[in-house]
Parts: sequence; C-alpha cells; structure tokens
Amino acid sequence: MSNVHEVYAVKFGEHTHGVRGEYFHGSAAHPWDEQRQLDYYVWLIRSGAQDVVVDAGFTAETAARRKRNHFRSPSQALAMLDTACDSVPYVILSHFHYDHVGDIEAFSDARFVVQEKEMAFWTGKYAWRKEFRRLVERDDMERLVRFGLDGRMLFVDGEHEVVPGVRVHHVGGHTAGLQVVSVETERGTVVLAADATHLYGNVENDAPFGIFMSLPGMYDTFDTLHALASSSELIVPGHDPDVLKRYDQVDGLDGLAVRIA
Repeated sequence: MSNVHEVYAVKFGEHTHGVRGEYFHGSAAHPWDEQRQLDYYVWLIRSGAQDVVVDAGFTAETAARRKRNHFRSPSQALAMLDTACDSVPYVILSHFHYDHVGDIEAFSDARFVVQEKEMAFWTGKYAWRKEFRRLVERDDMERLVRFGLDGRMLFVDGEHEVVPGVRVHHVGGHTAGLQVVSVETERGTVVLAADATHLYGNVENDAPFGIFMSLPGMYDTFDTLHALASSSELIVPGHDPDVLKRYDQVDGLDGLAVRIA
C-alpha cells in the first residue's frame, strides 16, 4: 500500500433542527437559538487496491428514534465511491457515540482500530449515567464488545500507524478515547478530526463543542489538530455542512461526496 493517499468525505444524513447553543460551549453559544445544521459523514482513505474507512455512522432505525434525516446507510454511501465494505481491511472508529459506530456489521472482514481508553470508559462505571448513556446505543455497545471478544478489535494506546501514511492519535477532550486520523496526501497531511471539532467554527474560533469530558482537553485537542495538519485548510471537521463546499465535488455526486486531497 502506498503511503500517499486520497481522502474523501461522503454524506449519509443530516440534523436540520439543531441550534447554536447545542454546538458551542459558554460565551460562544450565543445567540443560543440560532438555527444550525449538522451533517453526518463517513470518510474514505484510498490507496491502490485497498481502502481504509473512518467511522461507521448510524442506521435508519437509530435515525428514526433520534429524529435525524437518514438518506442511506454509511455502507451504501461508501458504495457510491465504489468501495466494497466486505473487503475493507481496517475501519478506524474515532469514538463510540451513536453516530460513528452504527453500521460496523457491513465490514465483515475488517479489524476495527479503537483506543483502549474508549472501550474502557464505555464498559466502565460511568457509562450508565444519563448524560453519557444518551450518547450511545445499547445495540452498538453490545456489538462492539462482541467484536472485541471475537478478536476483531485492534486496540491502540496513543499514536499508532494503521497502514503507511495513516496514523491515529489519541486526543480525548470530547470523549475519554477520542482519536483523530492523520493522512499523508499529495496536498500534505490531512487531519480527519471527527468530533475533535464538529464544525469549522469550533477549531477556527477556539470555541469548544457543547459536549465534552474535559474542557482543557478540548483546547489541547485544537492545538494538536493544528500541529498535525499541514495547514488549517486540511483540518476536516466531523459534522460541518461546509465540508461539501470547501473541497472538490466528486463527479456525479454533487452535494454528497467530496475529495479532500
């Protein structure tokens, strides 16, 4: 596998009735009731004959319960980029919130790259508490534990090179084991930030998202994103609709998929 990769984002759903007050912490949350949208993506890292996927979204059933717009499954979204999910060798899971791990069964031969701290937290003593429990789905968690028992998890601690030119980095802040992904490309180092910065406005304005485990950890995470990426333009947030405007559209998939690098 080459150590220079192409990187794509593909949209599978959206949340159109959120407000600014939910997406920014403290003083940055005002005006609280300003309408804001979140988009839901999966990310594809392509090099040669193999694809690496980052995150696995959520299912139509979860979307219905949580009142999210769901256009297609994450695996169907990846199929639009000619990715056969049953042949993907690695799926990197940024963290275990419901909108990042719901479609993992589609990747029948993959190993799932996970920070040890993330699994430890969600199988530990605080996971049942209301403000944590609401962020995950029981079925997802049971599936993740089962995959661990089946030997399909690649547990890492800190920084790890998954394939040449693709590394994960533990950052925390948003969750105990949140990890971001750095990817070597012809444009430089791209950072797939997932929920390290939900929106461009979080990292660009030093304004953390409203859900976090550690506020200092969120600020440290912003510093890490800037240190890893070759430029601020190559920091890719996890849920910003403007991702589909800032990068090149994939032919035939306008408004659905972009090539980041």
